[in-house]
Amino acid sequence: MLHSWRWFGPDDPVTLEAARQAGATDIVTALHHISNGDIWSIDEIQQRKKLVSEKGMTWSVVESVPLHETIKTREGEYQKYIDNYKQTIKNLAACGIYTICYNFLPVLDWVRTDLDYLLPNGAKALRFDYTAIIAFDLFVLKRDGAYSDYSPEQIEAAKDYFKHCSPERIDELTKIILAGLPGSEESYTIDDFRQHLKRYAKIGKQEYRENLKYFLHQIIPVAESVGVKMGMHPDDPPFNIFGLHRIFSNFDDMQWISEIINSTSNGFTLCTGSYGVRSENDIVKAIDTFGDRIHFLHLRSTKREACPMNFYEAPHLEGDIDMVSIISAVLRQESKLGYQIPMRPDHGHQMLDDLTKKTNPGYSAIGRLKGLAELRGIEFTLHKISH
Repeated sequence: MLHSWRWFGPDDPVTLEAARQAGATDIVTALHHISNGDIWSIDEIQQRKKLVSEKGMTWSVVESVPLHETIKTREGEYQKYIDNYKQTIKNLAACGIYTICYNFLPVLDWVRTDLDYLLPNGAKALRFDYTAIIAFDLFVLKRDGAYSDYSPEQIEAAKDYFKHCSPERIDELTKIILAGLPGSEESYTIDDFRQHLKRYAKIGKQEYRENLKYFLHQIIPVAESVGVKMGMHPDDPPFNIFGLHRIFSNFDDMQWISEIINSTSNGFTLCTGSYGVRSENDIVKAIDTFGDRIHFLHLRSTKREACPMNFYEAPHLEGDIDMVSIISAVLRQESKLGYQIPMRPDHGHQMLDDLTKKTNPGYSAIGRLKGLAELRGIEFTLHKISH
């Protein structure tokens, strides 16, 4: 595997030097300063590429080229933004960058409810509490029709949760959900968020699937023509929240997406944590089935809790993910394909000196260094055994 590291650009508190010291050879980054929907110029891409190469590493994966929201709803000037997206793909290829991670998540990118969940060893992790999401939906957001989405038991649990929330916790939860987590390109006020949700309330799951299908039919031929591999990231978390439909959460969704256009450019970012939240997802089967469509790997582990749909970010070698079997499956595919698949350690814990530093949630240095070391150790051992 190619050992990569996500870097959020010059303002990232974790430097490129730190990434290289951690053992990364490749960088995953994006031009976060460019507004969603605008074209990434060759000059901007080359400037970022130069920063990475000057530190002795390679910008090998873009994460992400975000979609303008009108593309997902197919409203307004959506075709203009699709054309802009096509040009960005061409410009990245012209600069020698051929792997693009993206998602088709409506309104929100990935979502958590706790950024500093205290683990028994004193480290801190990200966590998702579905009861907190319901409480926010019902009593803070007050979304139209929200009550019909939940069972009486879930509503009672949310009432109890909200009753015991301090004003500070409510403010914190609101900020976490609406301000966006690292990699999210947009943040919202409560009123903005309500307006977006009303727009999506008119779009059924099948219609949303058709919007994705239209987008892929537009961009995949362009990507294929310039040798770019598109890796769609699964939904995170992989179930509906705030009435927003999820269309990429399991094996059947992967199968459906792969059949929209029969091209290896129409591929996936395999995120073990996102898939692992749902116990029915067989990640090894997905790797064995879609090997030539898996263009990028997010390797992390999650631990499901007793309360359905609650989970937290576990250590990379613990939780509900069998990382040894997953990496073994990846190495089998690499042997067949004849090339290395880039991976990155995802969502490291905040630990040691990073507990007192300003870090991006999930993207502190030491937790990811630990994760990368563990993942490389598995890979090294499997190579030694096989030879």
